[in-house]
Amino acid sequence: MGLFKEFRQFALKGSAADMGIGLVLGAAFSGLIDSLVTDVILPPIGVLLAKMNFSNLFITLGGETHYDTLTKAQEAGVATINYGLFITSFIRFVIVLFVIFLVIRQLNRWKKPGQHPVDSMTKKECPYCRMSIPSKAIKCPNCSSDLDEVGEKRIKNTSSPRLRFKAK
Repeated sequence: MGLFKEFRQFALKGSAADMGIGLVLGAAFSGLIDSLVTDVILPPIGVLLAKMNFSNLFITLGGETHYDTLTKAQEAGVATINYGLFITSFIRFVIVLFVIFLVIRQLNRWKKPGQHPVDSMTKKECPYCRMSIPSKAIKCPNCSSDLDEVGEKRIKNTSSPRLRFKAK
């Protein structure tokens, strides 16, 4: 039963939904980047390099016959090293990496000043309402309990100090 309860908490906190949305967006982003590289970036580079088509850059293995295109070589059943397709994939990877860098850089700019990413991810449990709160919280946003640095309730002593006597 503990596994089901843990899974329910995982799903309700939005982690599963966030991962699902990330995967769908990643797949759509991959198609967009593939089109950007194949249809926009590589054709001008090919024109600059004497009208070269990157998809037709290959080396045939074990054959003396020359093939003009990769599709003709593959139709003939010849083993090939497709370094043109590798160059295309490498350019696509560099573009994705650069875009991810730009997104993370912008997210870091939007963060609150002085907020360390580890601090924002680290949570503790309020000892009174048992809700998850930021680790550096001094007041629980859920139950309004005053907390000290270790998460215990601060005792506010508004009355005067009491004297204790031992009777013999």
